[in-house]
Parts: sequence; C-alpha cells; structure tokens
Amino acid sequence: MGDFIDTALGFPSVIFTVLLAVVVCYWIVVLAGGLDTDTDGGLDGLLDRLGLGGAPATVALSIVVALAWFASLVGSVLLPDNAALDIVVLLASLAIGWAIVSLLRRPLSRLFPHTSGASRHDFVGRECVIRTGRVAIDFGQAEVHAADGSSAIVQVRQTGADSFGAGTRAVIYDYDSAGEFFWVVPADLSDQSKGR
Repeated sequence: MGDFIDTALGFPSVIFTVLLAVVVCYWIVVLAGGLDTDTDGGLDGLLDRLGLGGAPATVALSIVVALAWFASLVGSVLLPDNAALDIVVLLASLAIGWAIVSLLRRPLSRLFPHTSGASRHDFVGRECVIRTGRVAIDFGQAEVHAADGSSAIVQVRQTGADSFGAGTRAVIYDYDSAGEFFWVVPADLSDQSKGR
C-alpha cells in the first residue's frame, strides 16, 4: 500500500491524483444535489472541436482524468525514475486518456443524447383545438400537439371577428413573445388560402 501511495503522490502521477480528487469531489457534490452536470455550450463546443464531443463536458473530462491517472501510475511503475521519462509519462498519460475518450465518443453520445429544448415557436403552423368558449384579442386557450405527440394547453388570441367556440379547429400562425400567447385563425380559412 505504501508503494501505491508513493507512486500516486510522486511526479508525474501527483498531477492526475490532484485532478482526480477534484473530479471525485465534484461528482460527490453532484450526487448530493449541490450542482448540475450541465455546462455552458462553450466548453461542450470546445471539446467537440477537440474530438471529445458526444457527452457532457464534465463527463468527458472526468473520464480523461481517471484514465490519465491510471496510465500515469502504470507508466511510473514500469519505467525507471528519470526526469525525462517522467515528462514522457505525463504527456503519454494525457494522450492515452484523450484518445480513449475520443474512441468512446459514439457510445457516450448514445448514453447522453443531445436534445435541444422544445421551443414555443415549434407550435407555429400547427393546428390546435380551441378549449375555451371564445377567443378574443385578450382571451382564449387551445390544445396543441407537439411533433413528439405530447400536447399542451396554450394561450391564444385573434385579431379578427372570427367565431371560435370550444372544439373549433384553428391554426397557429404566430407567437407573441411579449404577451406569451399565440395568434390563431380558423382552420377552414387556412385551408382556403392553401387552395388558392
């Protein structure tokens, strides 16, 4: 056990030992609910350009550190104690960790699928069903189905004198981000305009 500790705390392994301690502390805090694993798109984008995309940056970097730590331990044990060889072990360990995570890019991307959040603008152009007794310039709700099959009740408004009752089909033609509602027209008007 003493040899293991000496190797882990000796150069070059000590660099990865410290980084591994940081990684372990980070994941303990994440598991305790103190942090979120999401990172900003900048770090994820940088790692993607460097060949480590497919998983969240925190996951990819954690795996690189763990693999580099293990490789530095093995290199330190197998190679004689020499300053030049220690630098080679340091760089080779980092390269090994990086290369393995790069090879795992595809399997990791299956574990962490990248889904962009649904946008309210995705509802524009979709047909909806009015759920309130009327729709006016200041009132109305409708049920709309997203591309994934889920449904949502949304606030809708109209600018004309069209008559909307509960169960009427309408088409969403615009989204007002300031008021957080959708503009609608009757579905039959939308069908007539397509026929022209």
